[in-house]
Amino acid sequence: MAQQIWKYVWVTVIIIIAMQLCSQQLAYKTPDISDKNVNVDLNRRVYAPPALPASMTFAGEPVPLEVPDVAERLDRELLVNSYLHATTLLGLKRMQRYVPEIKAILVEHNMPEDFIYLALAESLFGQVTSSAGAAGFWQLMPDTARGYGLLVNQEVDERFHVRKSTLAAIQYLKTAHRRFNSWTNAAASYNRGMGGIDRALERQGVNSYYDLYLNDETSRYMFRILALKEVLGNPQKYGFELSEDLGYKPLPTRQLTVTSTIPDLPAFALKQGTNYKTLRFYNPWIKSYRLTVPNGKEFVLELPKE
Repeated sequence: MAQQIWKYVWVTVIIIIAMQLCSQQLAYKTPDISDKNVNVDLNRRVYAPPALPASMTFAGEPVPLEVPDVAERLDRELLVNSYLHATTLLGLKRMQRYVPEIKAILVEHNMPEDFIYLALAESLFGQVTSSAGAAGFWQLMPDTARGYGLLVNQEVDERFHVRKSTLAAIQYLKTAHRRFNSWTNAAASYNRGMGGIDRALERQGVNSYYDLYLNDETSRYMFRILALKEVLGNPQKYGFELSEDLGYKPLPTRQLTVTSTIPDLPAFALKQGTNYKTLRFYNPWIKSYRLTVPNGKEFVLELPKE
């Protein structure tokens, strides 16, 4: 009986507290910022990003900003990306390490440098794996990667090899460019697939990505690339300040060619004056404690420069 009485007492107390909290909430009044006696922190105001550029291109091809929906779709991605502060700063830091190498590969193979921003849109230069299984800077699927000559198995995944994966992406994009005669359509097909873009163009009777009605992901894809080009290419214009000394510098390395199997990579790393963690950091394509080298094949390892 005493327990029941205490139970009713506690329930009553809880109800009274809840009613008091509700009354406090109802009594709260949003301050009127027009009242001179109310202090407002002006630094907390949110400002829209700068107006759209007067003109813009991708891989030398003009973006038809005079078309209302094209302008608004770009504006949306500029708004989203200019307020992704941590992500944008991380991208700027990583660009200092990886852009020189990727740019050199693109130039070597007569590719427009704007495809740097496609890789950034795919991975932000992070060695990541998507829920669908795409991996590396260029987010290649396993079968696609193998089709372009990359080794993907339990020990090695060359989708995480910067140079080799970039070369595979270049092969795909050049094939797509020959098919569409447009770098913009080729880039869009990197998201939708060549067949998907081809069918959409034919069904809708147009020849430009900007004239297509597409699913939301592909419809936004090119505009995310364009927004990254604009924001990361002009960071100060969008309020991002990052001094050069705060970026991630290219890693000074020495190369070691391996022509025979290494059964114990941690022990091998120690003999080279480093450790397994560092070996994996410099060679993210390594996925095991062992490196099997098939007959007639070799691997080039990057090691910290002595």
